[in-house]
Amino acid sequence: MRRATSRYLLCLGVLLCVLPLQLAAATLEAANEATRRFIVATMEDRGIPGLQVAVVKDGNVVFSTAVGLANVENKVAATPATLFPINSATKAFTGVAVMQLAESGQLDVDAPISAYLQQLPAAWQAIRVRQLLAHTSGLPDIVDAQGLVGGGSEATAWQLVERQPMQALPGARFAYNQTNYGLLARIIAQRSGRTYEDYLADNQFKRVGMTHVGFGDSYDLLPNAATMYSFFPRSSDAAGAPKRLSHWFYDMPQGLWAGGGIQTTADDLARWLAGLLQQRVLRADSLAQMWTPERLNDGSEGDWAAGWPVSGPAGKRQISSFGGARAAFVVYPDEGLAVVVLTNLVGANPQQFTDQIADFYR
Repeated sequence: MRRATSRYLLCLGVLLCVLPLQLAAATLEAANEATRRFIVATMEDRGIPGLQVAVVKDGNVVFSTAVGLANVENKVAATPATLFPINSATKAFTGVAVMQLAESGQLDVDAPISAYLQQLPAAWQAIRVRQLLAHTSGLPDIVDAQGLVGGGSEATAWQLVERQPMQALPGARFAYNQTNYGLLARIIAQRSGRTYEDYLADNQFKRVGMTHVGFGDSYDLLPNAATMYSFFPRSSDAAGAPKRLSHWFYDMPQGLWAGGGIQTTADDLARWLAGLLQQRVLRADSLAQMWTPERLNDGSEGDWAAGWPVSGPAGKRQISSFGGARAAFVVYPDEGLAVVVLTNLVGANPQQFTDQIADFYR
């Protein structure tokens, strides 16, 4: 009898251990199926030709898919290996790079940028590194509505922007611009002794196993890159003309790649985000600092932390990164959750629906 009771208790223990795993697997499959249905409906509603989605939960990639067309006119399917531009979401990688250099003692985020860069305009020299990261530098923007200021080369644009007056005192207000990240690329290169691209490759891409990643814009010939589209009217369209899908071209000079040059996949981004959440890329204290909003001179919080927009109360924080109105990844650090959505439609604005995907995994 005693032996039979022991066998019964052993079987019961095994059952109680296995049952939660089965329930968890069933719950995850339900979340994944809800995500699949949501993606199909969202693509149809927004006219998105192709996309990739990946979800990270508790350090694991629990969902990944590629749907639709990477190239519409040639009917090339989007695959998990298709490269999508993340544009301004590249700034998150730049934020990580700066924090890695700070961790190793090669850089001080509170130091003035003149400690690392020479021949700066006098008004720029006292700006802190952290103020570049958080867009609170007050610098004029090297990019305007027509592209690079002056409409010429990148070198000419830098000459012109350095002659422009400051837009605000450093730390006075948040104002998003590309000058900040062009300077950060130079600082990363100066402190590391590597180009910005090589530093990221060795210290971030390789560390987390990103194998489908590169730099460039619409004019660069990147193998397996998705074609970009939009429904925006052309300048030659008659008033009231029906919207039509057209090619979208964007120019990102190499000197500004730290602000918007990466092309990669949702799977690779998910690996990188998992590495961040598991503290394989940065220490916990560096991660916390990077995701803490920058304080303005009046003591209020700015819109950005170190390379990342931050929102939400404690316990429900949302650390976002999005770019080109077509790519987004969002981290919910207090929940061990992250969502990546990459599309090839300008105006898809996936940051508007990442929360709905995240809700399936809560």
